[in-house]
Amino acid sequence: MHCDIYKFPKHDDMYVYIARPDYPNDTDDIKDWLGVLPKDFRAGLGISKFVMHLDLETTPTLARVDKQEVVAKLISQGYFVQMPPQDVLRRQAELRALDAQDSKYH
Repeated sequence: MHCDIYKFPKHDDMYVYIARPDYPNDTDDIKDWLGVLPKDFRAGLGISKFVMHLDLETTPTLARVDKQEVVAKLISQGYFVQMPPQDVLRRQAELRALDAQDSKYH
């Protein structure tokens, strides 16, 4: 199973994997690969940045997610969303709260 991985500057440490089941025979036409994402979800992501193309069959493990879970989601829905670890999410929320507090009192 091949996939492309994208990140979004508005969402630190979140990655979206997009299935490419017909790779390399799907590269002749320009396609909107992110079109498989639900419209509301995609609208909130902002501008995408391509990170890499990955052949999951030759990749033994993935850094922060279970490879089998990724493959299952790619097969069933065409995409997989890798969220940041909980400690990163918590720290991001704390920084946003501090920023909001600073702007309120300055």
